[in-house]
Amino acid sequence: MQSKATSPKQYLEELPEDRKEPVSKLRQQILDNLPKGIEELMNYGMLGYVVPHSVYSDGYHCNPKDPLPFMNLASQKNFVAVYSMVLYSRKDLMDWFTSEYTKRCKYKLDMGKSCIRFKKMEDIPFDLIGELTAKVSTEEWIDIYESAFKK
Repeated sequence: MQSKATSPKQYLEELPEDRKEPVSKLRQQILDNLPKGIEELMNYGMLGYVVPHSVYSDGYHCNPKDPLPFMNLASQKNFVAVYSMVLYSRKDLMDWFTSEYTKRCKYKLDMGKSCIRFKKMEDIPFDLIGELTAKVSTEEWIDIYESAFKK
């Protein structure tokens, strides 16, 4: 479900009532822990956290006109999702995250390559998402990205 919102504020205002609080709390955790140089904007119809062209002029390899993605947050039809590019690219962080998740949540981790799905709003580990957000600096993320996609 991609939103047509043009700003994070509009995105939050348009959420269904039962999603406003959990998405707002996740967003706040992300904003409070965002590495320096990462900016929030609307990206792919969801809240996006990106390395802007002013910091990384090459942009995203799939479309260099787009800034380099770092993380996204979205309210989907049946769940709230956090998309972390860092988890997808670093096994040590994936191992840390899955271990910490099982310690903090009573429900099984529902995850794709970079997508963490939360179906039970009362069991979202907000602090863990904040910790994940802060795990990699902007410079580290650019290095990881370039080592994977620049030949």
